[in-house]
Amino acid sequence: MRMVLKDVLEKEKDMQIVGIAKDGMEAIELAIKTKPDIITLDVEMPKLNGIEALKEIMKRAPTRVIMVSSLTEEGADITITALELGAVDFITKPAGSISMNFRKIAGDLIQKIRAAMQVDVKSLVRKATYTSKKLNLKSLVSSKIVVIGSSTGGPKSLDLVIPPLPENYPAPIIIVQHMPAGFTKSLAQRLNKISNLYVKEAEEGDVLEPGKVYIAPGDYHLGIKQHDKKSVVYLEKSEKINNVRPAVDFTLDKVAEIYKDKTIAVILTGMGKDGTKGAFKVKYYKGIVIAESKETCVVYGMPKSVVEEGYADFELPAYKIPEKLVEIV
Repeated sequence: MRMVLKDVLEKEKDMQIVGIAKDGMEAIELAIKTKPDIITLDVEMPKLNGIEALKEIMKRAPTRVIMVSSLTEEGADITITALELGAVDFITKPAGSISMNFRKIAGDLIQKIRAAMQVDVKSLVRKATYTSKKLNLKSLVSSKIVVIGSSTGGPKSLDLVIPPLPENYPAPIIIVQHMPAGFTKSLAQRLNKISNLYVKEAEEGDVLEPGKVYIAPGDYHLGIKQHDKKSVVYLEKSEKINNVRPAVDFTLDKVAEIYKDKTIAVILTGMGKDGTKGAFKVKYYKGIVIAESKETCVVYGMPKSVVEEGYADFELPAYKIPEKLVEIV
């Protein structure tokens, strides 16, 4: 695997390999010694696994890290943990732990490495300084809906937005996080454990209920339709939008059509412009748009695009968004 990666990356004129580690212990030593711009870190390694190595690297020599993961349920859980510990992004091996056909996804890895160079290392290690206060609701009557879109750095920001919301939050919440199939379920399970609200990976036919959070499954666009005066989830594998599926624009487009001025869109950290067209649709129907401010973004791309187009009603650090969501409903 190391030789395949070395061979793939050395062909890129703008990339130079400064070290190759055979285990987690050596990875930490080389991170401190060579001070690289980016580290690719396997989840499964001898002596010290990828998670333990990542913890030490982020503590002793903060660096942009891209995790290399096997596409298994266990691998997905570990990868979500890695993203929360400060990894910028991850890539999945095409086949299991040892993938000699890794060259298939070499283009994706190279793209992710170049994209990771846009990330400020400080944003990966910065802890939000805030006191979590109990959020209370004045009224339980609401017919509003919240749609949250996020990409690179999303799991860290979602950790600050979802858990503080009160369990009787009177609106359903849909999360569209750019992630491949198999990983969104792990994200939902983890968020469910640390939140007052019930969080699940959305399924075809789910009826939206207040106080519940539905995460769009990887590789499916999530839309809603009205049936018997209820909002029902539907999933589809139509063409990618903004080169991603699920896309925030797809969901916001469908939601705004139904909920109109009762729609609240939240655009969190991420590269690119997914969510900007959706935010336009929300504003067209006089809904509300919140953009995460640069302060807490790992990548100030998606929110920046929304702000620059003039669609954001509020620009807030992630830890202030829950309070605003309570205030709005």
